[in-house]
Amino acid sequence: MLRKLTIQKFFSVKSAQTVTMEPSAGKSGFLRNALVRLLLFGVFIVIARFAYVITIAGESCNVGDFCFFSIPETLNLAIAGSGTAPLAVKTTGAVVTSPPELHASKDWIKSVHFYSSVFQDLIAGGYLSPESKSLCVETPTGRDVLALREIGVSDAIGISKKAKKPLVKSGEAHRIPFQDNNFDFVFSGEGGLERSARTGEFAEEVVRTLKPGGFAVFHVKANDTYSFNSFVDLFNSCCKLVKLHDIEGFDSSMPYIREIVLLKQGDMVKNFVDDFDSNSKCDVPGYKLELVRNAELLIKNEPMKPWITLKKNVKNIKYLPSIVDIGFKNRYVYVDVGARSYGSSIGSWFKKQYPKQNKTFHVYAIEADKAFHREYGLKKGITLLPYAAWVKNETLTFEINRGPGEHEQAQAKKGRGMGRIQPLKSSGGDLGHEVEKIQGFDFANWLKSTVSKNDFVVMKMDVEGTEFDLIPRLFETGAICLVDEIFLECHYNRWQRCCPGQRSPKYEKTYDQCLQLFTSLRKNGVLVHQWY
Repeated sequence: MLRKLTIQKFFSVKSAQTVTMEPSAGKSGFLRNALVRLLLFGVFIVIARFAYVITIAGESCNVGDFCFFSIPETLNLAIAGSGTAPLAVKTTGAVVTSPPELHASKDWIKSVHFYSSVFQDLIAGGYLSPESKSLCVETPTGRDVLALREIGVSDAIGISKKAKKPLVKSGEAHRIPFQDNNFDFVFSGEGGLERSARTGEFAEEVVRTLKPGGFAVFHVKANDTYSFNSFVDLFNSCCKLVKLHDIEGFDSSMPYIREIVLLKQGDMVKNFVDDFDSNSKCDVPGYKLELVRNAELLIKNEPMKPWITLKKNVKNIKYLPSIVDIGFKNRYVYVDVGARSYGSSIGSWFKKQYPKQNKTFHVYAIEADKAFHREYGLKKGITLLPYAAWVKNETLTFEINRGPGEHEQAQAKKGRGMGRIQPLKSSGGDLGHEVEKIQGFDFANWLKSTVSKNDFVVMKMDVEGTEFDLIPRLFETGAICLVDEIFLECHYNRWQRCCPGQRSPKYEKTYDQCLQLFTSLRKNGVLVHQWY
């Protein structure tokens, strides 16, 4: 009994001791946790400040910036298993030449090594030197700028829409924020020029800021003769092509790159618009003849049901943008000669079916019939020319084929109502036809004053027989060389749908004469398609 009481007394004492010690242990744990949290918060502040200074401000660390260590003059960065040599990032004074967080990317380091190799080859070729004042255009990451500095070209800067200090300054290629004749070397990589929505202005700005005798180097795709010649045409008035070769790229987006080196000859900064003399003719380049040879075959035999045959033939047409890259053009223009209503060909065909390679086209609708004018006023991106395309500026008669009065509006909406135009002295409409006086204009001269050979120009022509006047005029003036692709409806005394065995008395030309017109255009390097 006594032993039992002793044991109970022992456990009672222990229990009391335990209860008495708990408040002391809790207080000690609370203080320890508070100290740990305070220390972690301090470390977080230091890291956050360091990240801000390096990543956002684009500057190096010092004690005043809460960075308690210094960056060595040469920082070697390597990624395990990357297969590439360590990348040395040089620093000068208080400026770090590259945002550190990018160095963690294997692809980024690989691309810098790629550009370093490219620039070393250019130095070996005499196109670049360590003393060259250099500009990299449209470089969002600045890896080409870093590569230039890596190989000893210290005076190098890049521009991009979003700045990335200290390598890249804010600026855009179509408006480079530097003075004229400022750089010895300008570089555009990563397909910057062909991605630009303002290719012509891009080219002008590169030439403007490049010193005479300086070199401009471009990395582009340009893997067909059409796109390559389009590129060269952008610089023909000021620069000489001195090197062209293909190199292996560094990623899947551009596995093979065409490197083009241009030399700026003299102080020639001008607008890239060809000023043709009113009587000048143009030479057809060989690459355009090659394109024509790859076009769909012409329909040699006259179809008995042309309204069916020609409509089916549209499926065989090889559109130019489906064959070549049109990315190196200054502007993109569609000219609809004899447009009729908006839905006739612009809305129903060109807007929906023509392959545009994501380019924005400005549309010119040439239509003399007043019945179609009002709807164009509501359309954006379309310029209406309310006149008749002709061989000179003069007053014409316009023969409008209309049905009975109650059907007149319905026919107009369906796109009918088109008629022939004739000089005023030849007027004298047939019975049942309405004849109006309209203003004709010199279409060839208008075309030459509106577009240049650096523009991509598509034309559709449906002018009720006037094509036999307009096409020769385009050849005579050289304006035909400004057109890249033509969709031509040729009007002849075709078999009539209503009356089997009878030909249309409206036109005098034969199918053979139409075929000769198409053949002549193709022999002269014009990609023309039989339209309906």
